[in-house]
Amino acid sequence: MKKIYLIVSLALGTFASIAQTKDTKIADNYFKQYEYVNASKEYLKIVEKSKADNYVYKQLGDCYFNIFNPVEAEKWYSKVISTSKDSETYFRYAQMLKANKKYDEANAIMKKFALLAPNDSRAANAEEEPNYLANLIGSKKKFDISPIDLNSKYSDFGAQIVDNTIYFVSTRNTTRKSEGWNDQPKIDIYKVDYIDNKLSGSPVTLDDLNTKFHEGPVCLSADGKTAYFSRESFFENKFEKSADKKTKFGKMYLYKAVLKDGKWSNITALPINGKEFYSTSPSLSKDGSTLYFSSNRPGGKGGNDIWKVAVKADGTYGTPENLGDKVNTEGSEQFPFIADDGTLYFSSNGKKGLGGLDVFAYNADKETVINLGKPVNSEKDDFAFSFNQSKNIAFLSSNREGGAGDDDVYLATPVCSLDLLVKTHNAKTGSILSQTLLTITDADNNLVRGITNDNGEAVFQLDCEKDYAINAEHNGFVSQTFPLGKSRNQATLVADLNPTEAVVTETEVILNEILFDYNKSNITLEGAMELDKLVEVMNKYPNMVIFVKSHTDNRGNDKYNMQLSERRAKSTVQYIISKGINTERITGQGFGESEPKVACDECNEVQHAQNRRSEFMIVKK
Repeated sequence: MKKIYLIVSLALGTFASIAQTKDTKIADNYFKQYEYVNASKEYLKIVEKSKADNYVYKQLGDCYFNIFNPVEAEKWYSKVISTSKDSETYFRYAQMLKANKKYDEANAIMKKFALLAPNDSRAANAEEEPNYLANLIGSKKKFDISPIDLNSKYSDFGAQIVDNTIYFVSTRNTTRKSEGWNDQPKIDIYKVDYIDNKLSGSPVTLDDLNTKFHEGPVCLSADGKTAYFSRESFFENKFEKSADKKTKFGKMYLYKAVLKDGKWSNITALPINGKEFYSTSPSLSKDGSTLYFSSNRPGGKGGNDIWKVAVKADGTYGTPENLGDKVNTEGSEQFPFIADDGTLYFSSNGKKGLGGLDVFAYNADKETVINLGKPVNSEKDDFAFSFNQSKNIAFLSSNREGGAGDDDVYLATPVCSLDLLVKTHNAKTGSILSQTLLTITDADNNLVRGITNDNGEAVFQLDCEKDYAINAEHNGFVSQTFPLGKSRNQATLVADLNPTEAVVTETEVILNEILFDYNKSNITLEGAMELDKLVEVMNKYPNMVIFVKSHTDNRGNDKYNMQLSERRAKSTVQYIISKGINTERITGQGFGESEPKVACDECNEVQHAQNRRSEFMIVKK
């Protein structure tokens, strides 16, 4: 699909220097003017004449990359990738492979990219977590995505809601001249009422802001009385000329407008603009003191970076600041949106994503960046994410399949979720209880099960609109059910379980698990408390004789497990004797893994725990 926002940005990454030839001159001129549709048509004519070389193939790949046609971009990049030494070509090729869901091939290309550009942060990210896609695809859903009726067959994107009005940009105004780069009209700013979670009326243009040039995206202040928006520098009669003086190259500038008597007026260009670079996609903080935007100005890390500038009380502006390595990469970072809680949402193709542009959230206090995952992100371009937290309404723009036009606006509804942390302890000693079985049920008897880890903890992702009952079971402890009411975001439940008393049968004395430290045979505090129960039983039955059998799980080799179990059996016997029990009344032996309670080759943690046990067999009662 054609990406209208690429021409708004006026660049996506850096382009290789162009060595014109007689055959490629026309196509190259279109390419320099960002008219990628026309350029691709001319390059294809060269292919049809069998005059194409690797340069033409790469240019075709770049044309389709810049209008986000991953199928065609992959096709042409594949013809040059085996001989290319240009790292950016490898990166773009990998992006297109991901967009076409060819993840294994994309990973292989990223490894080659890393060899060519080892100091590139995108290469470091790929090397750090080469299989990140599986984790990303399986991550918790944060928003539900649904289409919205404001879309047309043209490009519609950059929606934000202020009060009860959605502002967005579109190329639907067919009275405008179509652009050669994408066969669509200029971008205009539109608005439409959105009341009671539905559109009211049809979108209308903001005639006070729109001109014959590109306008948008736009953002408004919290009170709706100040607007910041992008517009082509041609409006200021500022541009650069090509070497032959025949072509003018404009940039995107940032403008400010004030709402007065129901009309936008006092429209002024910001002093941070410059004809050597572009500035676009503004977003204003809730208090109006900081303006965020995307720019390729000097001092950045990549083709497009996210910047911020102070908006002073006297109406002047500070010096633009780059948001740094946590946000920006050597790739392209665009479409910043600063939410009321300070979270910065932006799009990037330089971070770990699904393909094309992905939406990320940056927490400045924690200095963390997270990918919003599916379904917010797809293998296509996903961008211009905005989130009105007071209304609990978010919007996303995407060129994913199934839309009405080249780019479409989608409604993003936050998923009401709860991250539940369960901690299990011995109620008497306070010690942690690992391998505790947890069963969670809701009112509809839907089940979620889990087992606590070595720290006695387990995490569950639940629906915050439901009540739950959490049942905790651990061998040797009394099972207990704990209620959990509706809760948002995060909650912690401490499940304290009471140990059962020793059980005496005809053949053995049953205790709770006798715990030993890893690779150790000394008696721990928890183990001693259980063995004291055996001492009590043997004092109650003065003629009782006990044979201790110590077992391990099947992890480790046979010899090691046999020796470890033998040491533990002897430690157990010595502890009982130290409590005054006659040496003739207790003996022990280690059996290693030779007598599993549960026979299994690929044992799970519960089965390992059942096999890793001590048995107290009654020889004489």
